[in-house]
Amino acid sequence: MIFKTIALAADHAGYPVKELIKKHFEGLGVRVKDYGTDSEASTDYADYAHPMAAAVEQGEYEIGIAICGSGNGINMTVNKHQGIRAALCWNVEIAEMARLHNDANICTVPGRYVSHEEAINIVDKFVNTSFEGGRHQKRIDKIPLK
Repeated sequence: MIFKTIALAADHAGYPVKELIKKHFEGLGVRVKDYGTDSEASTDYADYAHPMAAAVEQGEYEIGIAICGSGNGINMTVNKHQGIRAALCWNVEIAEMARLHNDANICTVPGRYVSHEEAINIVDKFVNTSFEGGRHQKRIDKIPLK
């Protein structure tokens, strides 16, 4: 596994998948920080997404995984941080390309639209794929607002 530290965040709709992912990575010996939520009670994704994204942005955690119902709201939220390149990943191929070509540092998952098995496959591919660099680096360098 490429990454040894992972930050997690989810709202109520993403909670079951977050718990599954957390258990999966902890079982592999990965250091996981869970920024919440801690139940399926209705909550706002931004309350958990911003602290998690800040931790990834500041280098406290190498990579992040964020889950909400569609994946869109939590993805939009974490991408407000200049140092974050989050990708909405609904299948393994998208997760691989997000790392390979975009050097994404947060994988967002649509918790209500992927099976538990697919969610694990998506995040496994994301954390086990290296950035290709090369011609892609100049594109990555143009993403942040100066």
